Amino acid sequence: MSNLLDAFPILEKHAGQWSGEYVHITPEGEIVDRHASHLNCWLPDDGSCDITQINTYTWDDGRQQSIEFNGHLRGKDVWFDNDRIIGHMHQTDDLTILLTWRYKSATGDGDYLYELIQLSKDGQQKIRTWHWMEGDRVVKRTVIQELRVK
Repeated sequence: MSNLLDAFPILEKHAGQWSGEYVHITPEGEIVDRHASHLNCWLPDDGSCDITQINTYTWDDGRQQSIEFNGHLRGKDVWFDNDRIIGHMHQTDDLTILLTWRYKSATGDGDYLYELIQLSKDGQQKIRTWHWMEGDRVVKRTVIQELRVK
């Protein structure tokens, strides 16, 4: 774990549980989906991976989905590769992480997402934005606000 925190020290501040909301928006500003979220993030010490995050999404109609993401440090980036996504993230400064990733179900080379995660200075809030790209054009944005709950 010391290698991880040396290369990517902000991850220690992201460990914990976070509660929030995802709002998906068209380029014209129309809300197309919104749902609650609960994220549990930790740095395993068993050597299975360098970081694990389980995202649980809950919609007003009662639907729920949980997804586990395991990341592995390579150089100064953390890489994700599971059944759902492939991509990597990089710490850009003391408060910011930038991710580039794509869904494995994406059909085109220009179908990918950019995600910016901004941590508040007190470490109690995160603001995230996703830019959904298709054919190198923005087709949707996602705005996520989260509060540390544990």
